Amino acid sequence: MHDGDDITVSAIVVNWNGREHLEVCLQSLLRQTLTSVEIILVDNGSSDGSVHFVQQRFGPAVRVLAHSTNLGYGRALNTGIAAASGRYIFALNNDTEIDPGCLHALAAAADRVTHAGSFAPKILFYRDRTTIDNVGHLLYPDGLSRGRGRLEPDRGQYDSEEEILLASGCAVLLRRAMLAEVGLFDEDLFAYCEDTDLGLRAQLAGWRCQYVPTAVVYHKYSASAGDYSPLKAFLVERNRVWVAIKCLPTPLLVLSPFLTVLRLTAQAWGTLRRRGAAGRFAATNSVSELLTVFARATSAAARGLPRAWQKRRVVQRTRRIGRRHAVRWITRHGMGLREIALKD
Repeated sequence: MHDGDDITVSAIVVNWNGREHLEVCLQSLLRQTLTSVEIILVDNGSSDGSVHFVQQRFGPAVRVLAHSTNLGYGRALNTGIAAASGRYIFALNNDTEIDPGCLHALAAAADRVTHAGSFAPKILFYRDRTTIDNVGHLLYPDGLSRGRGRLEPDRGQYDSEEEILLASGCAVLLRRAMLAEVGLFDEDLFAYCEDTDLGLRAQLAGWRCQYVPTAVVYHKYSASAGDYSPLKAFLVERNRVWVAIKCLPTPLLVLSPFLTVLRLTAQAWGTLRRRGAAGRFAATNSVSELLTVFARATSAAARGLPRAWQKRRVVQRTRRIGRRHAVRWITRHGMGLREIALKD
């Protein structure tokens, strides 16, 4: 244990019925070369004995905050942040293992690159550690994001530290000053897209995102909700509308409905070809279920529009960059329709 002033990083792991993942995840945090690390597990009402397991297995080395129900990923992270003592916050999925030098590399970058508010590690697949899960996120101009470099063999093409647009919420180091200025995770999203939302709010306020390839994380992709589950598809499509309303500059927001039509057309083509995430969903479930999920998500997003517009006023008041700079998000860090249609 460390005194509050001595803690460099507070690592916050959100868990919901993920007992099978916790031994590997928490042990990897305990093996960090950075010794001044606080580990907090926020449990979202698990029924699989996760809390008892952690308390018995790790004792005081892991602080447990146990909720009686599933509050959602963003709200759970926020409760962990409120209880954390570290200079930096490290948000981490439970279905991960982190390299022993990961937190040292991220904290060193944060000490050095003071204009950045978030720091993204290189994330590889847990079971195939030669393949990239993501090295940050790309943005489609209707608010949808996906992993940069996803499914590419790791040949060193992303081994240079650089500025990117967005970090993945799977594993990200956050600067407290940035969180104090732009706010914490949006609890209305429940799960998915909260990383894109926070990342774009930070960018609007002038905070940059730094990619740190020497910090490595191994991830079991979508272990909680499933790769192509109806729940994940619903939340992603609903939430990206709210993120777009809150965060996109006016020119992109005006174009957003037309760009969404193009995206859906591309995804429909992918569905017919059984390619891309939409195609895989249809193969796992059905085309009719895909259409039902989209209709439900659109209806839910519409019901939340008044609240999203209220939040937009707050978010846009923190904007320190010009609209032209924001539009460059797409020219520098955007993704095309082919990638959306054909990539998983």
